[in-house]
Amino acid sequence: MSNRINVLKTEPAAYKAMLGLEQYLETTGLSKTHQELIRIRASQINGCAYCINMHTKDARKAGETEQRIYALNAWHDTNYFTPEEEAILALTEEVTLITNRVSDETYQRAAQLFSEHYLAQIIMAIVAINAWNRISITTRLLPAD
Repeated sequence: MSNRINVLKTEPAAYKAMLGLEQYLETTGLSKTHQELIRIRASQINGCAYCINMHTKDARKAGETEQRIYALNAWHDTNYFTPEEEAILALTEEVTLITNRVSDETYQRAAQLFSEHYLAQIIMAIVAINAWNRISITTRLLPAD
């Protein structure tokens, strides 16, 4: 498998715009744990090897445990995650698998646990990683060794 077009080289303004969203997310109150759980789970669903590789490393650096990372794709069947994290993971899954829509139950559970601002930040983080996944998968960006 080889890389295809390099978006950064070909359309640097578009890439810069995407980085702008990431820079915004870094200025929010969204915790590093929440950001990485979102990034890893969406990347697992989308099958983005590049992003899974990157964000599992980032999560470890931020203090995430191996056990939680390994169990992330089966979080429903564990007691490793807080109610807040479970709400974030459920919302991440439904936004990522958007053809099934985001259920009122999932949205309301998140809305009850988070302020409007934090919920908006969660949604933007989910949207951002899904966009990165699509860029990486489409261009066949390979994970670093």
